[in-house]
Amino acid sequence: MNKGRKPVIKKIKSWRENLNLKRPYTIAYQTISSVENIFVYLEARNGLYGIGSGSPADFITGESMDMAEQVLNKKLETLLLGKDLRLLQQHCRNLMQEMPETPAARMAVDIALHDLLAKYYNLPLVDLLGRVHRAIPTSKTIGIKETVQEMLAEADEHVKRGFKIIKLKIGRDVDKDVEFTIKLRKKVGSKIGIRVDANQGYSPQDLKKYVKQTEKLNIELIEQPIHKKKIKQMMEIPRNIRRKCAADESLHSPADALKLAYPPQSFGIFNIKLMKCGGLYPALQIGEIAKLAGIDLMWGCMDESIISITAGLHVAFASPATK
Repeated sequence: MNKGRKPVIKKIKSWRENLNLKRPYTIAYQTISSVENIFVYLEARNGLYGIGSGSPADFITGESMDMAEQVLNKKLETLLLGKDLRLLQQHCRNLMQEMPETPAARMAVDIALHDLLAKYYNLPLVDLLGRVHRAIPTSKTIGIKETVQEMLAEADEHVKRGFKIIKLKIGRDVDKDVEFTIKLRKKVGSKIGIRVDANQGYSPQDLKKYVKQTEKLNIELIEQPIHKKKIKQMMEIPRNIRRKCAADESLHSPADALKLAYPPQSFGIFNIKLMKCGGLYPALQIGEIAKLAGIDLMWGCMDESIISITAGLHVAFASPATK
């Protein structure tokens, strides 16, 4: 721990920056080639600093980059300048109260606060949060491809790089999805895990058809098969299939987690993304709800900087329900 004067936040900066993707990709409803992130820098009186970033996704959360920038310019100094860094939970609660419609902006500040506090205590962030895992699996995503050959070539590339789990984007055409999944399993063999993400593209009938025709392929999970506004339709799906389904677009906040955890559960897995919930503080709350409800956790990200992805890893390692 750094001794001396209390760690008052004395300097705050925020800015936006466009990041080009090395490889554009397609999901059920759009193609993405670049993404703009917002960054927050906090410096304490003792010279330590923390950095956070956020990736607004208006098509998911309704938050635009302009909204994120404006709320930070308007409220950040009032909330944090001259305040004691150690009052972390108070700061995080204030962020949720003052920036309810801008989770990526909250996320950037939340990460910067946690980063700075971990440095103040001279601890890795994961240990400050309470590490419970030493290793967790990760996956590599393949976006929707027009041809099987494109998909298989990318899968081969990822396997050669050492990835043990492939996540395949589906959700446009169930028959084509089945074909692609069968070909993928044949290509990668039985030792590589396969997960799929329909990005809300299926009806209950589509989901049942996909599961029936791929039941021998050992699919680990199916992410957000049905649109978030039609989530009651998940009750048309047998419970054993729902247990393999992960809530993504349906899960934004601890309040959403509470609703989804109440029986009968629509999903057996929660996919937590910091840019949806607004940072580590609410992510940990969702994780505790999942643990108490017997729901497994997976952790996802959007097109983000290494700063926020790393923060997500720290909190994933500190959440007991992470699988």
